[in-house]
Amino acid sequence: MSQLKNVEARILQCLQNKFLARYVSLPNQNKIWTVTVSPELRDRTPLVMVHGFGGGVGLWILNMDSLSARRTLHTFDLLGFGRSSRPTFPRDPEGAEDEFVTSIETWRETMGIPSMILLGHSLGGFLATSYSIKYPERVKHLILVDPWGFPLRPTDPSEIRAPPTWFKAVVSVLGRSNPLAVLRVAGPWGPGLVQRFRPDFKRKFADFFEDDTISEYIYHCNAQNPSGETAFKAMMESFGWARRPMLERIHLIRKDVPITMIYGANTWIDTSTGKKVKMQRPDSYVRDMEIEGASHHVYADQPHIFNSVVEEICDSVD
Repeated sequence: MSQLKNVEARILQCLQNKFLARYVSLPNQNKIWTVTVSPELRDRTPLVMVHGFGGGVGLWILNMDSLSARRTLHTFDLLGFGRSSRPTFPRDPEGAEDEFVTSIETWRETMGIPSMILLGHSLGGFLATSYSIKYPERVKHLILVDPWGFPLRPTDPSEIRAPPTWFKAVVSVLGRSNPLAVLRVAGPWGPGLVQRFRPDFKRKFADFFEDDTISEYIYHCNAQNPSGETAFKAMMESFGWARRPMLERIHLIRKDVPITMIYGANTWIDTSTGKKVKMQRPDSYVRDMEIEGASHHVYADQPHIFNSVVEEICDSVD
């Protein structure tokens, strides 16, 4: 954890805008590691960003300054990930999901945020959607970035999109272990393993870091007790599929909550989900779009375009 703290500090040093980084203590004794950028801009609805599986606040470094230029931005490490507390989650998919969602709502209450523009990437998109079903009055606009866990698993194997190569390699080593167990087994070789399996991350953040800062950050985010990771495993059928697919529930979000879905044009996620969400919500605002030259990590593949799109959405709120 101390090494994660140190490498994250190197990342956050890149921020130009004023920021505040601290633990937010929840009533159940869990703590959520939170970074607030431009805390002085209180007149507009804040943007809250929820990272994906195995991530943390540091991965938004290419976006935080731009997206906090005209409003406060909050980002936090999900319960069980990054520097947040790592409790034991329920082992069933509904219980694990509810634990995540309840922690987000308790965090919001503790922070005193009346309403927000809620953005989630990958697993964060799944959880942001689940949150919006339960607490629609708190969400001014839901932005889903390459969200995981939406489609139902096809019965025809030919319809299943191939997972990324790096994931296949990890699975061949691990079998049925937790998704990132290989990093913990690797010990001090872990950061090198991240770099070997995901050399693209170093390229994505090359404007900020020429060294292995991002690989080290991802390693130290995932080298600890696999709390959120175990919860994710309970929620997934296999890496690309949720046991409780969100497409079966998206209609439960209140009609007046607008939704924008942003995909990377080259992602392994099923981009047709956006069209299906539109069909499920015919009387609501749903916009789906693809960003060229981007894969699953849209926000890091094409940060300037991504930031511009998200700023436009935020400006439409207030």
